[in-house]
Amino acid sequence: MDKVIVYHNTEDDCLALMWPATNCGLTVEQIAAKDVPKDSKYKILNVSDLPTDLSFIDAWEYDFTNITDTGTYEES
Repeated sequence: MDKVIVYHNTEDDCLALMWPATNCGLTVEQIAAKDVPKDSKYKILNVSDLPTDLSFIDAWEYDFTNITDTGTYEES
Protein backbone atom coordinates (compact mmCIF):
# COMPACT_ATOMS: atom_id res chain seq x y z
CA MET A 1 0.00 0.00 0.00
CA ASP A 2 1.52 3.30 -1.03
CA LYS A 3 -0.70 5.40 1.23
CA VAL A 4 -0.10 6.99 4.61
CA ILE A 5 -2.68 8.37 7.04
CA VAL A 6 -1.72 11.71 8.57
CA TYR A 7 -3.67 12.96 11.56
CA HIS A 8 -3.48 15.41 14.41
CA ASN A 9 -2.77 13.57 17.63
CA THR A 10 -4.71 15.77 20.03
CA GLU A 11 -3.44 13.92 23.10
CA ASP A 12 0.19 14.86 22.39
CA ASP A 13 -0.58 17.86 20.14
CA CYS A 14 1.58 16.57 17.32
CA LEU A 15 1.35 15.23 13.80
CA ALA A 16 0.96 11.46 13.64
CA LEU A 17 1.60 9.16 10.68
CA MET A 18 0.09 5.72 10.16
CA TRP A 19 1.27 3.28 7.50
CA PRO A 20 -1.51 0.72 7.01
CA ALA A 21 -0.66 -2.97 6.70
CA THR A 22 -0.98 -4.21 3.14
CA ASN A 23 -2.46 -7.60 4.01
CA CYS A 24 -5.26 -6.73 6.43
CA GLY A 25 -8.09 -6.88 3.87
CA LEU A 26 -9.36 -3.35 4.58
CA THR A 27 -9.14 -0.25 2.43
CA VAL A 28 -7.03 2.66 3.67
CA GLU A 29 -10.26 4.60 4.21
CA GLN A 30 -11.64 1.82 6.44
CA ILE A 31 -8.39 1.66 8.40
CA ALA A 32 -8.40 5.43 8.95
CA ALA A 33 -12.02 5.44 10.08
CA LYS A 34 -11.44 2.67 12.62
CA ASP A 35 -7.91 3.49 13.87
CA VAL A 36 -7.64 7.28 13.93
CA PRO A 37 -8.69 8.54 17.39
CA LYS A 38 -12.25 9.82 17.74
CA ASP A 39 -12.72 13.39 16.48
CA SER A 40 -9.12 13.64 15.19
CA LYS A 41 -8.98 15.07 11.69
CA TYR A 42 -7.02 13.02 9.17
CA LYS A 43 -5.85 13.08 5.56
CA ILE A 44 -4.82 10.15 3.36
CA LEU A 45 -1.72 10.93 1.31
CA ASN A 46 0.53 9.11 -1.11
CA VAL A 47 3.77 8.04 0.57
CA SER A 48 5.58 9.81 -2.29
CA ASP A 49 4.10 13.13 -1.05
CA LEU A 50 6.08 12.89 2.19
CA PRO A 51 9.61 14.28 2.48
CA THR A 52 12.22 11.55 2.04
CA ASP A 53 14.37 12.89 4.88
CA LEU A 54 12.76 11.86 8.16
CA SER A 55 15.40 13.61 10.30
CA PHE A 56 13.04 16.43 11.23
CA ILE A 57 9.79 14.47 11.39
CA ASP A 58 8.94 16.05 14.76
CA ALA A 59 8.95 19.48 13.11
CA TRP A 60 6.47 18.54 10.38
CA GLU A 61 3.14 20.34 10.30
CA TYR A 62 -0.09 19.88 8.34
CA ASP A 63 -3.01 22.27 7.94
CA PHE A 64 -6.20 20.41 8.88
CA THR A 65 -8.38 23.54 8.62
CA ASN A 66 -10.56 22.34 5.74
CA ILE A 67 -10.44 18.61 6.52
CA THR A 68 -13.79 17.07 7.44
CA ASP A 69 -12.81 13.38 7.84
CA THR A 70 -12.49 12.39 11.50
CA GLY A 71 -11.61 9.15 13.23
CA THR A 72 -14.02 7.07 15.28
CA TYR A 73 -11.68 4.97 17.44
CA GLU A 74 -12.23 5.21 21.20
CA GLU A 75 -10.11 3.45 23.80
CA SER A 76 -12.12 1.27 26.09
